[in-house]
Amino acid sequence: MEFLDKLVSFFTGTLNTVAWLYIFLPCAIGGGLYLSIRNGWIQFTKLGFALKNTIGKMFSKQKAGEGAVTPFQAVTTALSATVGTGNIVGTTQAIALGGYGAVFWMWLAALMGMVTKYSEVVLSIRYRERDSKGDWVGGPMYYIKNGMGAKWKWLGGLYCVFAALAAFGIGNGAQAKSIVGSLNGAIVAFIPSAANAAGTINLVCGLILAALVALILFGGIKRIGEVCEKLVPVMSAFYILFTLIVIISHISGIGRAFGLIFASAFTPRAVFGATTGIVLKQTVIWGMRRSAFSNEAGLGSAAIAHAAAETKGPVDQGLYGIFEVFIDTIVICTLTALSVIISGVDISWGVKPGSDLITSAFATVFGMKFASLFVAIALMMFAFSTILGWSLYGSRCVQYLMGLKAAKVYQLIFVVVVVIGSVASIDAVWDVADTLNGLMAIPNFVALFALSGVVAKLTKTHFDSDRLDGGK
Repeated sequence: MEFLDKLVSFFTGTLNTVAWLYIFLPCAIGGGLYLSIRNGWIQFTKLGFALKNTIGKMFSKQKAGEGAVTPFQAVTTALSATVGTGNIVGTTQAIALGGYGAVFWMWLAALMGMVTKYSEVVLSIRYRERDSKGDWVGGPMYYIKNGMGAKWKWLGGLYCVFAALAAFGIGNGAQAKSIVGSLNGAIVAFIPSAANAAGTINLVCGLILAALVALILFGGIKRIGEVCEKLVPVMSAFYILFTLIVIISHISGIGRAFGLIFASAFTPRAVFGATTGIVLKQTVIWGMRRSAFSNEAGLGSAAIAHAAAETKGPVDQGLYGIFEVFIDTIVICTLTALSVIISGVDISWGVKPGSDLITSAFATVFGMKFASLFVAIALMMFAFSTILGWSLYGSRCVQYLMGLKAAKVYQLIFVVVVVIGSVASIDAVWDVADTLNGLMAIPNFVALFALSGVVAKLTKTHFDSDRLDGGK
């Protein structure tokens, strides 16, 4: 037990710090700058074009052939794994641990993350392949193998090991725990005596949740895509609507909110004082880290979903990567942050909050009972969609390593972990998974740097051709 405690401590302490602080964050910013320069700052120069060719085409009829999903289904599947607790809980944690200025650094990381995710999606389409069932499969492991050469196949395998294990924690157990926790909170708000039956409620909810996940997961990529294309837009629209109502209700404080964000982005002590313990390093780290946790740019996970898209070409689908980060962090995370700041709710600085901050913000307009119920439903939908997205990622990684039969076994285990996550309280497991999440980025960034010339060439060819065709 002492050895296990030391091993867990190493994963959640030293290795976590190395993976996120000394590898991921420099690569996210430095790599984002490098990819931006190589691709002509596409996230800025082509943002309008990207939004026109993503949002503008979402409601047009789209078809997909055998073994593929529509471009919209691919992006909603990817968004299902990113639009989740990171947008709600992750954003409030960034503020509580890094101060209001952390929001500024979330924005900066997102602006760099746009081109990073764009590159991931472009490469996933360029180097994808058909599996034995005829389905399109791709992602970092495939663009490492097919783009960098067979001698680098081990690096793709390493990525898959990290991702498949991380999926059990970040993309499954932690999300299941979030769902049953929010449900318990909502039930207790209306029926205080239900607190005595929390364990039973968790188990029942876990079993129901596992059954729903199994029903969708075993239906394959098409069923996951069909569910996500309906669930993600609805849940996002309602959450955006209610945050806007909160902000409009406190609109007189909007200038002060932005002032606090910019004022504390570089000199947090001048705003918070020394007693909070918030220093610039924490402001930067928590802002960038929670941005990555929210939109997953740099992790390569979304590329696995996009690889299944029926699309005209790599760049066409890559534009959805820009859109994903924009809607996830620039829109939803910003609205969460503004709701908390503008409502003036009390924040316990240096203490990692759950959903209580955003619930308190909503309560200033809707009352505590309605706020508790709405946040519970929002977290349930967000977390459930995240489980679906990561079930695909983990399955595809195991399929790459050991084949389709092994992927089926993995899916069964994944469903069981939903129940375990609902009733267990093993925080260390989720912390280890968070470290594995950060380690995923290392093989992915190696590939992004090595294949950056491929992305730049495909981008230039696409837009040169577009100009010759009159921009059609």
